Amino acid sequence: MFWANPVAWSIYGLMASQLGELENMVEIPGEVSLDVKAFLKEKLGYQHDFLGFVALAHIGFVLLFTFVFGYSIKYLNFQKR
Repeated sequence: MFWANPVAWSIYGLMASQLGELENMVEIPGEVSLDVKAFLKEKLGYQHDFLGFVALAHIGFVLLFTFVFGYSIKYLNFQKR
């Protein structure tokens, strides 16, 4: 159900697009220092190469919500007397 949430896709896209190519080092206490790109991939599972699918997911959510809205407006009329 996590991936059915548009907010999860938005956070994934923001993190991967803004931080996914950084080469700055991240110091983790008790572990080996990693660059930001490796940290995102190993610890959080975010990959910069996955951004195309994130964009498709956003387009899919827009189309789904547009269809549901249009269907609801057409067939669910609560003002009938």
